[in-house]
Amino acid sequence: MVSKSIGKKLFELRKLKQWRQEQTADYLCISRSAYQRIESGEGFSWANNIEKICEVFELEPEDLFKESNIVINSNQQGGNSTNAYIINQLSDKLIEQYELRLKEKDELIALLKEKN
Repeated sequence: MVSKSIGKKLFELRKLKQWRQEQTADYLCISRSAYQRIESGEGFSWANNIEKICEVFELEPEDLFKESNIVINSNQQGGNSTNAYIINQLSDKLIEQYELRLKEKDELIALLKEKN
């Protein structure tokens, strides 16, 4: 489960930077097939490369383990387009949470009205 989550996060980070798998593997000093296995969540080889992964993607190790797929790093290549993508993800997540709270509120109001 952890490997799949980290693999997905690395895939998204790589796409944000507009890198190919081979290019990313070169930055990490591993083979493309090794990087492909990391990204697909096969095994735990990412653990052996965690320091280099964090260096290359400009993030802290704990960022790899966060539930959210949102990584905020203003130093990422791509500048404003990357930041706009991240902000859109944040906005979508906030809207989703807000809509869920509104639905819960409406259900609670309906329940209270039934009791009266």
